[in-house]
Amino acid sequence: MTLYVIGAIAAVLAIGAAALQFAISTNGPAVLNAIDRMAGGARGAEMVERASTGTHDQQKVIVWSDADRAPVRGTVQPSEQRPVLLFVHGGSWRDGNPDDYGFIGRAFVPEGFVVVLAGYRLGEEGIYPAMLEDTAAAIAWTRSNIAAHGGDPDRIVLAGHSAGAYNVVTAALDTRWLEQAGVPATSIAGIIGLAGPYDFVPLKRESTMAAFGHVETPFDTQPLGHLRAGAPQMLLIHGEKDTTVKPRNTRALADGLKQAGGHAIPVFYPEMEHSDPLIALAAPWRSRQGVFDLVAGYAGAVTNGDDPSVSVQAETR
Repeated sequence: MTLYVIGAIAAVLAIGAAALQFAISTNGPAVLNAIDRMAGGARGAEMVERASTGTHDQQKVIVWSDADRAPVRGTVQPSEQRPVLLFVHGGSWRDGNPDDYGFIGRAFVPEGFVVVLAGYRLGEEGIYPAMLEDTAAAIAWTRSNIAAHGGDPDRIVLAGHSAGAYNVVTAALDTRWLEQAGVPATSIAGIIGLAGPYDFVPLKRESTMAAFGHVETPFDTQPLGHLRAGAPQMLLIHGEKDTTVKPRNTRALADGLKQAGGHAIPVFYPEMEHSDPLIALAAPWRSRQGVFDLVAGYAGAVTNGDDPSVSVQAETR
């Protein structure tokens, strides 16, 4: 094979990879989900329940669990219950559907978790504080119902990407949302934020103005307005090349939490853009820069009562 042919093949592969990355970035998680399903298979995970958390069709949860350990309702002993990962999607509070995030279930069910994918109202019907009320309602549903699928209602890790990261972080920091939903703060073992917007006042983008522009005191909508020492531990991941949600958001939240006496572990990836931390949770990219192992290790540590900084240090060396 000539060097010309080898170079041509390499160029085609590079173009194909770039096109695939572009498709994922523009067409979203549905593309990523399809690729994950083809590249990685079911991995023993299956969708076991779909339920409503409100009257709107976007208010829903989808539960993924182990196909080989699906329990008969009410028979799982507390000692056998698995920790729960509840994931909230992004989409600038305008787009997104938990149906497109099955790759999160296929990623973390084999790691010993029961996975809940949570939806919330979007667009005009989902403006602040609706997205937080719906996220809290999904957490409340999970706490009340997850034992039927072998999950531990007192060991829940909240995770989200982009707007979803804002939702889970704010719902945990601003205690009124979980209190109104009847969820004790002690049931939240930890928070994982991927490329989240946590510090976007004054409002400048169309998406933030649409979702928060009606609030008379915008700072009250920000996670930075609700920093407290007793907040759940957080792992905050961000790409340094993220121009959609700039990494200063994660720096501001991590610094603010530490100053308030809370606990946050920020991890920055120099070459990653906005969608990259999410893509790294799907096949065939799960080995990419150790993001998946980092997230799984952190979630395992906080739900086992271990020091999460030890697992983070092990994965980021």
